[in-house]
Amino acid sequence: MSVSEQQTGRLYGVGLGPGDPALMTLRAVEVIAGADVVAYHSARHGRSIARSIAAEHLRADHIEEALVYPVTTETTDHPGGYRGAMEDFYTEAAARLAVHLDAGRTVAVLAEGDPLFYGSYMHMHKRLADRYPTEVIPGVTSVSAAAARLGTPLAEGEEVLTILPGTLPEDELTARLAATDAAVVMKLGRTFPAVRRAFEASGRLPEARYVERATMAGERLGELAETDADSVPYFAVAVLPSRIDARPERAPGDGEVAVVGTGPAGPLWLTPETRGALAAADDLVGYTTYLDRVPVRPGQIRHGSDNKVESERAEFALDLARRGRRVAVVSGGDPGVFAMATAVLEVAAQEEYADVPVRVLPGVTAANAAAARAGAPLGHDYATVSLSDRLKPWEVIAGRLRAAASADLVLALYNPGSRSRTWQVGKARDLLLEHRSPDTPVVLGRDVGGPAESVRTVRLADLDPAEVDMRTILIVGSSQTRWERRGDGRHIVWTPRRYPED
Repeated sequence: MSVSEQQTGRLYGVGLGPGDPALMTLRAVEVIAGADVVAYHSARHGRSIARSIAAEHLRADHIEEALVYPVTTETTDHPGGYRGAMEDFYTEAAARLAVHLDAGRTVAVLAEGDPLFYGSYMHMHKRLADRYPTEVIPGVTSVSAAAARLGTPLAEGEEVLTILPGTLPEDELTARLAATDAAVVMKLGRTFPAVRRAFEASGRLPEARYVERATMAGERLGELAETDADSVPYFAVAVLPSRIDARPERAPGDGEVAVVGTGPAGPLWLTPETRGALAAADDLVGYTTYLDRVPVRPGQIRHGSDNKVESERAEFALDLARRGRRVAVVSGGDPGVFAMATAVLEVAAQEEYADVPVRVLPGVTAANAAAARAGAPLGHDYATVSLSDRLKPWEVIAGRLRAAASADLVLALYNPGSRSRTWQVGKARDLLLEHRSPDTPVVLGRDVGGPAESVRTVRLADLDPAEVDMRTILIVGSSQTRWERRGDGRHIVWTPRRYPED
């Protein structure tokens, strides 16, 4: 016999909204009125916020089931610890409700906010919904209530809203706050000091707002930075509202330059720190190809340029920052590896820019990305060399290749070739063959992370310069590097961490 054919009662998860009884939905009121049993959770003091919200709709003949938590924040001697105590409680509470349902009674479980949004009802739902007819009545969340009481947009356009529990580890909170556009942190109370530190460490504290008991008696609004930690209850949230139309006017001394690495391709390769710096910038400056990787945000100004004007681009960014603008100089890969960080720092060393703050934020390098796709060819000592002779003579490049090869280092070769430089790869191959076996594996990683990604491994003797361009990075193994073909047909390459003593 199916659940719908059984003569059982019906289970309702009833969302009551954020606290003001006037914000209960018509459906919630209707379900409570028709229920035989009204259940609600409470701490051991017996007071239930959910019950107080719905109080005017409770009847004298309602059967009330108070589901009293055995613990809240205190310790327990339960053999399974806090989690074990709570699991046993939810199982016992569900069994109590099942008795009513089996007797044909309709059970309404009251839940502040929305029943399936960080609510206790969900623990009943998971244990009962597959056994009894069930309906969930959505409610206005504390997140929506907080935004409404602040009177400011929570998220707009293409912005990303992140909901975070304050119980997350502090460093995890910091990373997520740095990376998102807008956020709400719930479950404050005793977590507030760590939450506040996370806002400060992520650079978002000046934007953050505080909302306590939204729509309820005792409601309080304010700046998070000015909130006394000792006064914060559990029913409070920290809010980072929409950044759109909220960028402040800055004085000349407020400017800075952040040189950010976007990794080898798109958003999957960005770090939380880099995401945050890109989102917080007033201006984005960079090679147009790299700027195209960054989402367009209202209020930001983008300054694209050609790839061969690094010094001019750096000077332009520093001039903007000197006028009070927060500037992100966008670089591919890691900005400190054959990229924009050096160009910015060289210009910033000039006296007129001495007071402009400059930060360099790392990114995933092309070498690391290609190596990971191939396996672990950089598992031991390696050297990184650019084959471009635009900024240094070929004789210097050749000397460094010989030195690294004779030291038996794995080599990551950047900028191997272009339309105007077609001979360096062949020269490098021939030079390396003087020190390496013809069977040495060479990884060719092209457009790693991008739509045209290609990662292949060939013998050093078979390296064809015609197959290499500026979007390719080469990783040349040492005498110890191994490669083999796996069951799926692709090669995997690795360099052992232990070097032979002989």
